[in-house]
Amino acid sequence: MNPFSSGTRLRDMIRAIRSCKTAAEERAVVRKECAAIRAAISENDQDYRHRNLAKLMFIHMLGYPTHFGQMECLKLIASSGFPEKRIGYLALMLLLDERQEVLMLVTNSLKQDLNHSNQYIIGLALCALGNICSAEMARDLAPEVERLLQFRDPNIRKKAALCSIRIIKKVPDLAENFINPAASLLREKHHGVLITGVQLCTDLCKVSSEALEYFREKCTEGLVKTLKDMANSPYAPEYDVAGITDPFLHIRLLKLLRILGQGDAEASDCMNDILAQVATKIESNKNAGNAILYECVGTIMSIEDNSGLRVLAINILGRFLSNRDNNIRYVALNMLMKAMTVDAQAVQRHRATILECVKDSDASIRKKALDLVYLLVNESNVKPLTKELIEYLEASDQEFKEVLTAKICSLVEKFSPEKIWYIDQMLKVLSEAGSFVKDEVWHALIVVISNASDLHGYSVRALYRAFQTSTEQESLVRVAVWCIGEYGDMLVNNVGMLDIEEPITVTESDAVDAVEVVMKRHTSDLTTKAMALIVLLKLSSRFPSCSARIKDIILQNKRSFVLELQQRSIEFNCILQKHQNIRAALVERMPVLDEATFSGRRSGSLPTSVSTSTGTARNIPNGIAKPAAAPVADLLDLSSDDAPAPSSSGGDFLQDLLGVDLSPASAPSSTSQPPKGGTDVLLDLLSIGTSPPAQTNSSASDILSSIQDNSASLSNLNGLASLSPLSANGSSPASPALVMDLLDGFGPSPQKNEENGPAYPSLVAYESSSLRMSFNFSKQPGNPQTTLIQATFTNLSPNVYNDFLFQAAVPKFLQLHLDPASSNTLPANGSISQSMKVTNSQHGKKSLVMRIRIAYKINEKDVLEEGQVNNFPRDL
Repeated sequence: MNPFSSGTRLRDMIRAIRSCKTAAEERAVVRKECAAIRAAISENDQDYRHRNLAKLMFIHMLGYPTHFGQMECLKLIASSGFPEKRIGYLALMLLLDERQEVLMLVTNSLKQDLNHSNQYIIGLALCALGNICSAEMARDLAPEVERLLQFRDPNIRKKAALCSIRIIKKVPDLAENFINPAASLLREKHHGVLITGVQLCTDLCKVSSEALEYFREKCTEGLVKTLKDMANSPYAPEYDVAGITDPFLHIRLLKLLRILGQGDAEASDCMNDILAQVATKIESNKNAGNAILYECVGTIMSIEDNSGLRVLAINILGRFLSNRDNNIRYVALNMLMKAMTVDAQAVQRHRATILECVKDSDASIRKKALDLVYLLVNESNVKPLTKELIEYLEASDQEFKEVLTAKICSLVEKFSPEKIWYIDQMLKVLSEAGSFVKDEVWHALIVVISNASDLHGYSVRALYRAFQTSTEQESLVRVAVWCIGEYGDMLVNNVGMLDIEEPITVTESDAVDAVEVVMKRHTSDLTTKAMALIVLLKLSSRFPSCSARIKDIILQNKRSFVLELQQRSIEFNCILQKHQNIRAALVERMPVLDEATFSGRRSGSLPTSVSTSTGTARNIPNGIAKPAAAPVADLLDLSSDDAPAPSSSGGDFLQDLLGVDLSPASAPSSTSQPPKGGTDVLLDLLSIGTSPPAQTNSSASDILSSIQDNSASLSNLNGLASLSPLSANGSSPASPALVMDLLDGFGPSPQKNEENGPAYPSLVAYESSSLRMSFNFSKQPGNPQTTLIQATFTNLSPNVYNDFLFQAAVPKFLQLHLDPASSNTLPANGSISQSMKVTNSQHGKKSLVMRIRIAYKINEKDVLEEGQVNNFPRDL
């Protein structure tokens, strides 16, 4: 006989496949066998149809395509014999799924088999339907399945219940048909029928509120009685698992009781006693017992309030935390996190055990325990918990330090009782894991130090001590260098000594040494070195005796390969040599930073440009909080790509506290108004919080004469500063005052307003009886194709417009980018704005044109306004 003929036995084919030594040999065997099966199918070979289909199932399990045998499944299912039907239904479940269109052809066969006189054939049909039932099949066959829930044989009832679960998941609308039959299954004595009936009722409650109310009213007491009988039943070997009676039915019943008791006080009271009995009687030294206890705890936490039961449940979870099995401890931590929203005080009692889990060797348990500790912290326990976490930070693994550091910093900032404690804890974190601290964290520390005027001396001395022992922690180095630059005189003169401090002697030379170490350290990055250069410039004014040495250190970077450092070195040296009369004003101490503004920026409640917040600063004891005054930009966002827009006042608030902006500055928006008074002494060079006042005529003439005297010798370096991203503000003064090139040829030549493009008149783009939309235009310098449009929407009615939405469409030669509107609510007689950018690929040939649609609601009534804007200026 041909070994690959259709008459080959299944075991022979399996033996031939397993004897293959390579994948190529296996593919060859499968290919020949599939060819023989195809030939048998084409010849309509009925004798070996069931054998061929069995082979196809094995080939399918190996991962080879078997779609050509799908119709053979239907032929076997339609046959009259049980063996053929068994192979046909098995192949149907294995080779097809509910997405196959062929499945529609089997619905009639299933219906006939569900009504068959042979209970084993009924069982085959129920198994297949429960595995591959689609929504259409569920609607067609639901009546037959519902009828079989009352069948005389318990095995058929059990399979019908499992099939019903599939049906109600596919078609929830059919759930009401199964409520009464499912309730009758809860009174069954047969174990298999009872457990499937409980599961069916559970799924019915999830998809139907009607079923939930019915079972809650009619079946709660019966379920409680069943659970009580099982908890008190003697040893039953048939369903015993490690000495625990029927844990699977225990768990199913507890899950159903959890759903019934949730949100219903009467049902919860009915099950309190049995839950307490299960929680105290089940042994916790067996895995099956722990599974029951876990579900019991979940049920107690979900039903209506019973403080005694909840304390018992949380104590069970506390015992779980002491278990040696990592899986049990993990699920206990997970459940305790959910319990925090229910009874936080009871969870607090297990704080010590939870802290021990933070030090566990298993990474998943460590992380979950840390998340739970984070939830446990409040104002009363923040100090001891933070102390424990910082102590563990010293011994923790490197891969865990980042997560642990982020949590500690968040806790310290959120629950800090006083500023001095906040500073101390942050210094410990920076000293131990400064490399893992995010930029926004040490930015926030600088803001807090800036606001604590009576702690300036203490902070700079503490940072100096920490810097001496932890020079490899980059974030610590940056904060220390910044504080030395701002409060270096306090460090040297021991100003503001506190009783808790130990005396320290630091000379001016020692302070400069610390900054020089940072400059020469190979591991210092560009941001740190750029900060150190600014600090040296500030110290040259505070420490006159070290001015010559500082100048030498700055000049060492004159030939640096890094353009940023090279330019700073040359510019700062120019200031030291030629502008002594204004140096002290340029490098004076930074103004106090607005904590409320910085916090709002971090939380995302304020825009990243200049803040206009008028809120009060965070009120932390032991420090002076700066009241909200003039708007201040995010002075610590060193890596921000968003340069703050120039304000329209005389004070030009700078983006950066330290003057370090290593990313290319974005082009300033030409819609922003330039400063209206005074001259910009240095554009974002020396980190002055606001632009200095306008120079008097005498000082201006002195500076100009100095410029004229030295312009010849440095003319070859003209324009070098244009390569630097330091000048974040591209606007020029609007007043006719003199523009002072303090860097003697290194600054850009005086610019005219025309560089921002010509001015365009405002345009009323659309106006109706209730709404007016006007456009203001501007151009980006050097990019005439792009037009920036500021749209202003004005409400002309006394009604508030809610859900305000502006949409626009342009032809293909235009590209439109819409920014979000300033608000989606347009107040009565008020206005909102929205920015957009239009790029005209045929600039100079075609004018702008735009179709607009404005939608909003007035008293929950939708309003839609449409129009077209054709009157744009022609040279846009």
